[in-house]
Amino acid sequence: MKNDNEKNWKPNPLSKAVALALAVTSVNVQAQEGSDDDEDVVDSGKIVVTGTRIRRDEMNDTVPLEVIVADDAIDRGLTTVGQLLQESTLASGSAQINSAISTAFVTNGGQGAETLSLRGLGANRTLVLLNGRRAGPAGTRGGVSSFDFNTIPLSGVERVEILKDGASSLYGSDAVAGVVNIITKEGDGGTIEGFTSQPADSGGERSRISATWGKTYSKGSVRITADYDKQSELARGDRDFYACGERYYFEADSNNRNTLIDPRTGQPHCNDLPWGHVWLYDYGGGNFTGNLAQFDYDNDLGQYIDPIGPAVDPADISAPPGWFLVNGGSPVLNADHPFEDLQSFVPESSRATILATGNYEFSDRVEGYAEVLVNRRKTTTNGYRQFWTYIYNENFNFVDGVTPGGGSSLSAGWTGAQWLSPTAITDHNGSQIDVDYTRFVAGLKGTFGEADRWYWDVSLQHSESDGDYAVDIIYNDAIQDQWFAYGSCAGQTTSVNGVPCQDVPWLDPQFLAGNISQADREYLFGVDVGNTQFEQTTIEGVITGDLFEVPGGWSAGAFGFQYQKDSILDTPGPQTLAANSWGLSSAGITKGAIESYAVFGEIDMPLLADLPAVEELNLTLSARYTDVPDAGSDTTYKAGLAWKIGGGFTVRGSFGTSFRAPALFELFLADQTAFPGQRAVDPCIRIEDNLEDGNISQLQYDNCIADGFATDYAGGAISATSITGGGFGILESETSESNVWGVVWRPENIDLSISFDYFDYKIEDEVTQLGAATIVRGCYNSTAFPVDPLCAQFDRDPLDGRITNIRDSFINIATQDNSGYDLRIDYSREVPWGTLNISTEHTYQKESSRVLLEGSPAVDFNGTVGEPKHTGNLLVKFDRNDWYVSWFTRFVGRGDNSTLAGVSEELTFNGIPSRRIVRAPGIAYHTLSYGYRHAESGWSGVIGVRNLTDKEPPRLSRGGGTRAGNSAFYSQYDSYGRTYFVNLKYDF
Repeated sequence: MKNDNEKNWKPNPLSKAVALALAVTSVNVQAQEGSDDDEDVVDSGKIVVTGTRIRRDEMNDTVPLEVIVADDAIDRGLTTVGQLLQESTLASGSAQINSAISTAFVTNGGQGAETLSLRGLGANRTLVLLNGRRAGPAGTRGGVSSFDFNTIPLSGVERVEILKDGASSLYGSDAVAGVVNIITKEGDGGTIEGFTSQPADSGGERSRISATWGKTYSKGSVRITADYDKQSELARGDRDFYACGERYYFEADSNNRNTLIDPRTGQPHCNDLPWGHVWLYDYGGGNFTGNLAQFDYDNDLGQYIDPIGPAVDPADISAPPGWFLVNGGSPVLNADHPFEDLQSFVPESSRATILATGNYEFSDRVEGYAEVLVNRRKTTTNGYRQFWTYIYNENFNFVDGVTPGGGSSLSAGWTGAQWLSPTAITDHNGSQIDVDYTRFVAGLKGTFGEADRWYWDVSLQHSESDGDYAVDIIYNDAIQDQWFAYGSCAGQTTSVNGVPCQDVPWLDPQFLAGNISQADREYLFGVDVGNTQFEQTTIEGVITGDLFEVPGGWSAGAFGFQYQKDSILDTPGPQTLAANSWGLSSAGITKGAIESYAVFGEIDMPLLADLPAVEELNLTLSARYTDVPDAGSDTTYKAGLAWKIGGGFTVRGSFGTSFRAPALFELFLADQTAFPGQRAVDPCIRIEDNLEDGNISQLQYDNCIADGFATDYAGGAISATSITGGGFGILESETSESNVWGVVWRPENIDLSISFDYFDYKIEDEVTQLGAATIVRGCYNSTAFPVDPLCAQFDRDPLDGRITNIRDSFINIATQDNSGYDLRIDYSREVPWGTLNISTEHTYQKESSRVLLEGSPAVDFNGTVGEPKHTGNLLVKFDRNDWYVSWFTRFVGRGDNSTLAGVSEELTFNGIPSRRIVRAPGIAYHTLSYGYRHAESGWSGVIGVRNLTDKEPPRLSRGGGTRAGNSAFYSQYDSYGRTYFVNLKYDF
């Protein structure tokens, strides 16, 4: 038997979306094709679509629903559901978590996670359903809270329905920004499929192989899908635009570059991560011309800079031969190590998944169903980092000052009134993530009452995520035990691991350059393995049917209950628990559970029908009471109105409230203590130099001066203490309001659909963690300094001005607002040579702002890079017989970071008035594909090119936004370049 999906080979996008939404319900209540006895089928022909609990006779325009067909991913060269959804304009106008972002930054779910944030309101405010039922989160570390799309195979998905509206009253907590409902495939037959993609430049290759098979029997059906997906690493050095981080400044009144030229290469200086230096802290050296000592590895520094001047005073610095003094603005500063090219930009990962669904009819009124999902993900990253210590030179200590022999015997040749911070570089900074995810659903459903007018469904959903995270670490006791030691540690043991102490050659140029001996690696380096377990159990029941008759027809209702329990147990590795991971935060065991209880109801009333200018007028009301014993209770509600005027026009709108209890990690995250460097968090250190180099804004400079800091203040200590943790007993639940109003036009005599919607979300008491640097730098970058509430979140020592403690636990911030417009047009037309299909969707964001704390000014990110005001997609597809051509364009609007606090477009560099590039132009990515199917044999194929014009990410200057190399680093921009792909499929 050939696969039943053959008959869906060439529908146009509009009819395909509507037909599929009518064909399969979000709770699988449709009768299976091929049943031998239609009279025994439980279903009465009604369906349930996302956005309502009530079964209807047909799909309509009462709710703003977007339907995305999974097969469209193949035409775009994509292999995951997450990639497909992140390209929707509902998501592409805000930052998304993909494998590259989760590798470069600390994100919820851990490295390699792939989540979805509708409207930019956060992944934990976007509810994800699988066949109409909750799907628990997956990932590693204490921040697990959102569904990871790595767990669901593209080959097992039929379509995805996205409700573009808040729906907490229907679906409960998390449905603040909307609902994503993944509908899996049904029907008879099987498919074997293989996919591969190859960028024009090496790195980032991807391949997938899958098989799916389904069979309908007289009393039920079954479908099994197996899928394996492999992503090869894209290293930073694989793309030139990520390789060298120039300052990329321009003269203020021209397009002439104003930059440092490295005389060793004749090219602009690469200013990534300084390496191989000894940081110097001077107390009066007369020949002190730079705060960094750099070794002459290539025996050519003397051609470009002067050697260290002779020591004529005991306080003057002297160093062994080969060392020169430089500073952070020197054109010969070593700040572009080969380790940088090996850093994972997109990590290597593999996913293996099995998905099974089935149902069985126990009687003509009762049916059972079940789902099983098993997934394993492995993600491997490579990285590099600095690490350093603090030591005396040969003849200086804090007590005696410059004294012959008064320093460290291990610092021979280094003399003067200075102490030293040798800073080495290493490639020991990778990780390996292994996540096992399982989910099962079991349930019963059926009908009762006269003519089976009432339907019921009861289900149990349970998911478990079990993830190991192995992280390369540096033993803290191997370094900190010997801070400011006077000599060898031979005969001592380290304070935590208890191993024999070993003298580390901190002043060896080769060691500082990353050429570390095996003995030193074994002493300094290790791997720490932690484990995260997350479980979610949901029990839900619903009944729906006709209630009473009103002028427009029968009023229908749905009523139900839901119980949910989430639990987390995150156990960091033993070195992290012992606070023995150098440069990383210590953490305790995060353990907790939370339960919620809810009852809900929905009524749909057709108020009027078949009147002039009122073909239909429907009012929908829903309400939900939720009780979370550990976070409070609330009642949410929603009212919706749909007015079908005539001539294909429908006006629709809704107003609703939502309620989100804090996530487990927001409540129970164990106290963590980190020690960020003063230079990383305090904008008042060396403000003259940092303003010159673009590291701080003019406002930060002015506020630091107002706070009494000198322009050359060097900082009173090495590090600050940042304290974070959960907010159990303190945090309140979030509340929100949503307004969504729109109009739909579907003329009768043409295959055209146009929808236009306005959306407006307001979240109050949003739960978030600000970050240590955000708190301190935000305080000094505020026009309300020093009374901005951020300024009360940290302390300074009254004697030397150092930052002592930064309080960075989860808190309720004031508000978040997001509003804008959605436009979608679908058009299909038969032409003499075939069928032409055109679809386009656009989102224009009007506002995306936050007020962090009561009394703080609002910060609007709308229109910045990574938060463009306008994003759009265009699909033009031509079908003829057994082949088609598809052209897909994804547009990312311009971004302007000049409105962001901390970003200054103007600066003075090299004594010349200059400007940064802080704006990114709009960019369009094109994908061209060709598909052919040989119907008789069951073979089909797609070939295509993604990023056809080989667009690179736009360039930004240093200090102009988040970037890698010279390129903007945001989730909207393509990192692979032009990529070729092939997909082969066999249906049987």
